[in-house]
Amino acid sequence: MVRRGTNPELSDQVYRSNIARMSSKLFGFPNPVNETSARLVAAGVVAQGAAFLATQQWWVLLPLAYGFLARVLSGPRFSPLGQFVTRVVTPRIAAEHKLVAGPPKRFAQGVGLLFSGGALIAWLLGFHTASYVLIAFLVVAATLESVFAVCLGCIVFSRLMRWGVVPESVCEDCNDISRRLAAATS
Repeated sequence: MVRRGTNPELSDQVYRSNIARMSSKLFGFPNPVNETSARLVAAGVVAQGAAFLATQQWWVLLPLAYGFLARVLSGPRFSPLGQFVTRVVTPRIAAEHKLVAGPPKRFAQGVGLLFSGGALIAWLLGFHTASYVLIAFLVVAATLESVFAVCLGCIVFSRLMRWGVVPESVCEDCNDISRRLAAATS
């Protein structure tokens, strides 16, 4: 039997707190998010989606779906595309970077996972046309994000908040940009 201290209740609380803190670090999503990085990742998604549509090779969907899964779980931490963008490309761009709220971007990554994962599953089940359609929609959405900074997932997230489906506490910064502005200037 492993003893974690003299007071078992307190020791268990501290242990659970440490586990929660570690998993939050491992699976946390950045907030705020550098919009330049988000747009560059979206450009990478456009390239991957276009590669699938051009080659019609199902395996191209694997890194695409994995990338979305990794970014939903932990932002860029486990995403090769996210790592490349945040560590190599974005730091080399000499421009003022805008910070945006993280929760809507995480939601948008989840929508991307639904489309790319759905396309992969559809392909494996023999519904190739459904795969093409899902990826075509994904490419359109990612193009809007990368070229025009229009995040369709973020727009849906905002509507869900307005309708009360997503509690305001999930993204307090979404309603009060003064916090993001203060973070950007400090």
